[in-house]
This record gives sequence, C-alpha cells and structure tokens, in this order.
Amino acid sequence: MGEFIDVALGFPTALFTFPLIVVAGYWVLVAVGLDVLDADTGAGAGDALAAARLGGAPVIVALSSLVVVAWFASLAGSALGVPGAVTLPAALAASWLATAALVRAFRRFVPAGWAGAGDSRRDLVGRMCVIRTGRVGADFGQAEVAADDGTSALVQVRVPDSDLAVAGRAEPAALTLGSPALIFDYDAAGEFFWVMPYDAPPDPG
Repeated sequence: MGEFIDVALGFPTALFTFPLIVVAGYWVLVAVGLDVLDADTGAGAGDALAAARLGGAPVIVALSSLVVVAWFASLAGSALGVPGAVTLPAALAASWLATAALVRAFRRFVPAGWAGAGDSRRDLVGRMCVIRTGRVGADFGQAEVAADDGTSALVQVRVPDSDLAVAGRAEPAALTLGSPALIFDYDAAGEFFWVMPYDAPPDPG
C-alpha cells in the first residue's frame, strides 16, 4: 500500500492524481442527482477539445477519459520503473488516442447527438439551433437543436470560411455561446452541420 501511494504521489502520476479526484468527485455528485458543471466552463473546455480533434462527445466524458487514461498509464509506467521523462509523454499520448477512439465511437453510435432517436441528420437541416461553444469556426463548434419529441441534441457545427453575414448587416456576425443559428446543410464526410447566423424576423403584431 505504501508503495502504491508513493507511485501515485510521485512524478509524473501526481500530475493526474488531483484531476482524477476531481473527476471522481464529479461523477459521485452526478450519481446522487447533482450536476455542478458550469456552462461557461463546459463551453471553454469544449473549444479546447474540439481544437484537439476530440469534440463530438459530452465534454465531461472526454475530459474524464483523458484524465483516467493518463493517470493509469503514468501509474503503470512508474510502477515498471520507466523514467518520468518517458512516462509523461507516453501517458499523454495514450490518453489522447484512447479518448479519440471513444469520441469516434460516440459519433458512430449516437449519430445526431444523444437525443431524438427518430431524427436523422438530414431531418435537422433547416432547423434553428443555439450555439453551445465559445465560438464556431470552420474547424470546430457545437450547437443544441430541439428534436420533434421535445428532447434536445448536441451536434457538431461549422461555418464556412467566407463568414456568412446576417442579411441586412454590414459586417459578418460572429457565432458565440448562446447565439441563435440556422442549420442549412449537412456534411456527411465530416459528420457536421453547416450553420449561419440568424435573426428571427420581427413579430408583425
């Protein structure tokens, strides 16, 4: 037991021990019915994960995978006597590869998010959505869209490099957290939706 604690609190495993405790604590709270993940924090983490090509699964799931795999990999390396300078990058690489595989599986088995099983990807084209990441670009972004059964789905979205502008505005409108947008097409190869800024027309009344 003492040897295990020494390894867990030694370099490089200790770098992941505290994040592991945080992740474990979060899932304990979820298990008892509490969700303490801040929306802004989730959006910022979502941006970072998307930039690392790990977007497409719930933020907390991807972060948990990164932390857990990195901790176990570093623990195993340290226990086998592998130098920390080698163990650390190997653990980080292992956590990225494992999480990337998890994200790919999530995209495959949960096609349009995690709600609205009756909605195909094409059925979402033409619908309004709300941006759930800090920004949306040509390389990453996520949005929430309502399904016919009243549930919501989190989908991958992108905007063209041309930066589509909202009609009537002189400058392009940036899509940020909470912005309304219109889904106007689906990219089957990239498995994401093309969106554009959208302002609802004024109420005639």
